[in-house]
Amino acid sequence: MRVYIKPLNRVGLWRNYAQKTLLFLLFVNTLATFTHKVNASALEQAKRLHDRIAGVPASKQTLSEMVSLLNSNQAIAAAYQAMESEHFYSTTLKKLSTPWTNKEQDIFGELNDYSATFIGLVRDDIDFRKILQDDIVYIGNNNLNIPNYNNNNNSHYQALETQFINLKDGLIKTTQSSLNGLPSEATAGILTSRAAAKAFFYLGTNRAMLRFTLINHLCTDLEPIKDNTLTPDRIRQDVSRSPGGDSRLFLNNCLGCHSGMDPLAQAFAFYDYQFDAESDPQAENGALTYNQSGMINPLTGTRVVTKYHHNATSFPYGFITLDDQWRNYWRTGINQKLGWDPQLSGQGSGIKSLGQELANSEAFAQCQVKKVFENICLRTAENDDDLNQIATTTQSFKQNNYQLKRVFAEIGNYCMGE
Repeated sequence: MRVYIKPLNRVGLWRNYAQKTLLFLLFVNTLATFTHKVNASALEQAKRLHDRIAGVPASKQTLSEMVSLLNSNQAIAAAYQAMESEHFYSTTLKKLSTPWTNKEQDIFGELNDYSATFIGLVRDDIDFRKILQDDIVYIGNNNLNIPNYNNNNNSHYQALETQFINLKDGLIKTTQSSLNGLPSEATAGILTSRAAAKAFFYLGTNRAMLRFTLINHLCTDLEPIKDNTLTPDRIRQDVSRSPGGDSRLFLNNCLGCHSGMDPLAQAFAFYDYQFDAESDPQAENGALTYNQSGMINPLTGTRVVTKYHHNATSFPYGFITLDDQWRNYWRTGINQKLGWDPQLSGQGSGIKSLGQELANSEAFAQCQVKKVFENICLRTAENDDDLNQIATTTQSFKQNNYQLKRVFAEIGNYCMGE
């Protein structure tokens, strides 16, 4: 008996060939990737580690030193060697922090007191929680031929950048209170930097400062942490309880954000960013202001700035801000997941204590690791191994006194074989 096998036509032959070729290429690519990860030489790893951390190729001497360290199973030390490059500060850290300093999250923004302070804190291996709570700012060395720090403009930092000053050696640590006139107890790291004030205290209602601090330093926007179960007793008068005549919009949308946001944003009640809107609509020449004890705003009758009483007729029975006493309602409900420190009370007075509350959360520690991971590995976490590495490095970050250099070293080590 003859068995008839229908021959493939040309289209069928081509499809069959293409499928086999594609499968073969996928196999080769997978094998090559696996082999590269497993068998990447110390030289290849050193090159990649330096490129990822510093953003530029290593010199022969640095590369040789890093290879020796890798061959001696000192990968963390090799990563620290890469961080000796001035480009780690002027390129990697500048690029990482610049989007945090503006609402547009523009990576090409100017160096300013916010980003310079971030760079200095990393360089000096200072407890990174201080970025949200200490009387601290980094400025250019006194012996540089640049304009002095100015509360009303960014010319000091513009000069640092346009003159290509080496930020590794060109920055020094000082106190904000010695430069901007704020009492030390009213300073809170980058939260009271001029750049943050210009971006997030500009007009508005000061809620932007809280929102962008959450985005930049806790890696969450307001939408993912909406909670409609919290009490609305601290929601200000400017939030209508029936927008468009429909109270369901407030109950299902506005309440979820404002019930937690407004009690926290009260910490900023004495701060503003003042500028001449007529001659300077872009607010390039404004300054951070603070109503110190004894200073009374004529419109509010307290130290609270005018913007906290804007649109008070939207809902006259809403909360009236009389001071800067804040409270963290997110310590209960679904947002306990942010990992608030049980050693803290969850309430306080002013911006410094709020910065302490945020900086001591689990979300803060994990966020810094996530940002470094994406910056060094050039991707987001994709699998269980990535997530486990982020969790491990987060714990290491906390155990090593919140030193961000250590995070760069551990993540760089994890990704250098890719």
